[in-house]
Amino acid sequence: MSLSLCVYCGSRDGLDPAHVAAAREVGRQIGERGWRLVYGGGSTGLMGTVADAALDAGAPVIGVIPERLMTREMGHARLTDLQVVDTMHARKHRMAMQSDAFLALPGGIGTMEEIFEVWTWRQLGYHRKALGLLNVAGYYDHLLRFIDTCRDGGFLWPDVQELLMVGDDITTLLDRIEDEHARLQVQTPPDQPEPGPGGVSPEI
Repeated sequence: MSLSLCVYCGSRDGLDPAHVAAAREVGRQIGERGWRLVYGGGSTGLMGTVADAALDAGAPVIGVIPERLMTREMGHARLTDLQVVDTMHARKHRMAMQSDAFLALPGGIGTMEEIFEVWTWRQLGYHRKALGLLNVAGYYDHLLRFIDTCRDGGFLWPDVQELLMVGDDITTLLDRIEDEHARLQVQTPPDQPEPGPGGVSPEI
């Protein structure tokens, strides 16, 4: 199955070599599975690692980056398509529009904000796309415990929590994302969501 996977991850390597190794393996498997990578367009950190590995494995790679981050994140010069946009809002929307599913690797506040946003959009019915969180070497353990606290405190329904597929094995998690994508494709889509500000539908 051809699938366009949006990967969120850090623009730094982090201190644990396992993070870089995981990003490299995710990129390699994207190429070997015949998928396409969509990501934030940078050449540094885990972003650059996953892009390089996907390209080396034969995958088409689309990067989307705001103009003001071209220097900070060093826009990747080797991509199939590097799309430069004006704002972070435009970046996230463009990435989502070109993706069939989403996966977060280790990263900082930007990575967490991105996966939480598309998770919220899924909860509200603005898209029907698979969501994954790769918990490399326990990196997200504390965050996952807090999500459990949200559920136990009555702020997160268990069925919404289950929308975010969590795993620490790359192959297994990518298989689950592929299976969920296939399942969602054959289901009857929900009613069209109400238009957002300015009459523009936020559906992705």
